Amino acid sequence: MCVPLCEKKMTDAVLNRRNFLKATGVATAGAAAAVSASFMTTPISAKEALFKPMDITISKVVDLTHQLTPEFPTYEGEPQLTIKEVTTLAKDGYNIHGYDITNEHFGTHLDAPFHFSDKDSADMIPVQNLVGPLCVIDITDKAKKDPDTLLTADDIKRWEKRYGRIPFGGIVAMNSGWDQYATGPKFRNADDKKVMHFPGFSLDAVQFLISNRQVKGIVVDTLSLDNGPSTQFDVHFNWLPSNRWGLECAANLGQLPARGATVVVGGPKYKGATGGPSRVIALV
Repeated sequence: MCVPLCEKKMTDAVLNRRNFLKATGVATAGAAAAVSASFMTTPISAKEALFKPMDITISKVVDLTHQLTPEFPTYEGEPQLTIKEVTTLAKDGYNIHGYDITNEHFGTHLDAPFHFSDKDSADMIPVQNLVGPLCVIDITDKAKKDPDTLLTADDIKRWEKRYGRIPFGGIVAMNSGWDQYATGPKFRNADDKKVMHFPGFSLDAVQFLISNRQVKGIVVDTLSLDNGPSTQFDVHFNWLPSNRWGLECAANLGQLPARGATVVVGGPKYKGATGGPSRVIALV
């Protein structure tokens, strides 16, 4: 999702945090450091990820990326991309396109921790944290009955009873089947009051993952980590400040097994990025 609808809430949160730190001063420095060490740091260190061997045998490669076009549905409902010809093969002997991008968050894209916190920007995420075992939690039946449904902590626990504990360094994906609507207005699914309706993660789900599992990132096949009608953006405000990333608008999650795939997120690496369009593939 993108900033405009939650800009004021984000600004207030940052100001409140800064005022709190100023008021408490040095006396709370030790406590703040303890919180940072236990909760706010990168969940999987580069060293841990680098030296933990992964035994990968590839039988299939699945593209989890939607084609990026100016018409792709956006959170704001307005185009975020304009493409123009700079040179052409017929006229100049080679083809070059120019791209005008309104903001970073459209198409299949990464939400860096910096999007909702002062943690890592996209270029700072250790590359090892962009690769990991993918756990796909299917909530398609729930989404058919209720477009505002949430992937909950209970959904995660049921998945683990069937498929085993989420592995160290895992990446958890919500498969709601919503990617099938990506070429039309139902992807936003806005009502007469312009309130959108699509699935997302619940607050209790991300709190469970932060507190109990060593997970690198979460993935949704919808426009936002939070569900469509959310106005508080609790998932963004809890997940990203823990220095973990999110990925929105994933495609083809239904082609993957619940467990056994490895995902590779080709996130953007320009300096200070809050996120951006990414090429994402799964190896099965």
